[in-house]
Amino acid sequence: MRDRDEAGRPRNARPRDAYGRPLPHGATGVPTMPDDLDMEPVEALAEAQRLLDADRPFHAHEVLEAVWKAAPEDERELWRGLAQVAVGITHMRRGNAKGAQALLSRSADRLEAYKASPPHGVHVEGVVQRARKLAKQPEDGPIALRLTNG
Repeated sequence: MRDRDEAGRPRNARPRDAYGRPLPHGATGVPTMPDDLDMEPVEALAEAQRLLDADRPFHAHEVLEAVWKAAPEDERELWRGLAQVAVGITHMRRGNAKGAQALLSRSADRLEAYKASPPHGVHVEGVVQRARKLAKQPEDGPIALRLTNG
């Protein structure tokens, strides 16, 4: 049975590994992001980059997803695409090449619309290129993905 919060919403209190896979109750896992995470876009991009650099794409996805859910309508697909890149990398790290390919390709397609005028310093062109390359040829080594131009 899945854990639930006071309001009855599903929560997963099980510990997780670095790639977000649930571990048995009582195991030592990697800390996850709080469910009520609230960050400004620039702060979230910096945190997601730190997590990607630490090879924790699942956790980067959680940060990006929190911004996606709170973003204004005209930016939602940007944040959704960035979150999907992180999920695609998560699938790649878990050995799910088919899932990684699908998510990375879908995220690149979604991000294309933001190439002309990317908000918050997001390096959309670079993210799209890297996502497409990873979709075609997953890597075991460093991700080498830069989310921002800075």
